[in-house]
Amino acid sequence: MRVLEVKNLTKKFGTFTAVNNISFSVEEGEILGLLGINGAGKTTTLQMLLGVMTPTSGEVNYFGMDLKHHREEILEKVNFSSTYTNLPWVLNVQESLTFISYLYNLKNRKKRVEDIMKTFQLTQLAKKLNSQLSAGQRTRVNLAKSMLNYPKVLLLDEPTASLDPEVAKYIRDFLVEQRARYGMSIIITSHNMNEVEEICDRVVFINQGKIIADDTPLALTKTLQISQISLVIIEGQKQLKECAKRQNIDMTTEGIFTHITIKETDVANFLYQIMQEGVRYSEISIIKPNLEDYFLSVATKTKEDK
Repeated sequence: MRVLEVKNLTKKFGTFTAVNNISFSVEEGEILGLLGINGAGKTTTLQMLLGVMTPTSGEVNYFGMDLKHHREEILEKVNFSSTYTNLPWVLNVQESLTFISYLYNLKNRKKRVEDIMKTFQLTQLAKKLNSQLSAGQRTRVNLAKSMLNYPKVLLLDEPTASLDPEVAKYIRDFLVEQRARYGMSIIITSHNMNEVEEICDRVVFINQGKIIADDTPLALTKTLQISQISLVIIEGQKQLKECAKRQNIDMTTEGIFTHITIKETDVANFLYQIMQEGVRYSEISIIKPNLEDYFLSVATKTKEDK
């Protein structure tokens, strides 16, 4: 079932178009990565999805309802967390979560706050002021806040930024578990491409306000078609260099390793050729492109186009 549908969404600030006629949808239980370099339009898109910013044109529909006309009903089932938003400094953790819980129609408010504090390992911080929390602790409080109303759709802006690797993994596992248990749909922005590859079913990539890709992480990485071979050469370094030069293949040396950047489809043939020419190596690794490589390729192209 489709829980979110975005149609021809556009936001202009004067003559500047921050989001340019984008359309995408999210299915029930789907985890969608909303990616793009800084200034691509991700934050503006999230703000329109939350109804805190009015689109210049286009529609945002949740559960078959228009956000513009059914805002209160929709936001009862939607929530949001961002590493870059702060809760009131003068309140402690428990007070903050209790206060925010009154935005929603919860049956057992006190128990829900207690349970969510346990889930996000905040019980020992209950009486600590928000102003006294570390960046990682504030991130956990914001995530706890976003889960108070058992959301059907959760929007997350950099959810594991500032978290220790162990806690970040706990949060990722928790989100995947919530998706499996309750069919919760999640839209996540992140600059951690490994994280996106790990938990996202699909990625929508925004660049200069437009959607330039909408596919699985694996499918996007396959569009690069470039691999890197790393070798520890024990014989035939000269022959290897000559072979790479003849085929116009990029080769660099870093310590004991020789790195070859080559099309994935040419890897087997290249290794066969250098073996025939007497090149011997003691170690080899072949690294295929990942989502970070795709991200960097888009960033590089954007800079070149400016």
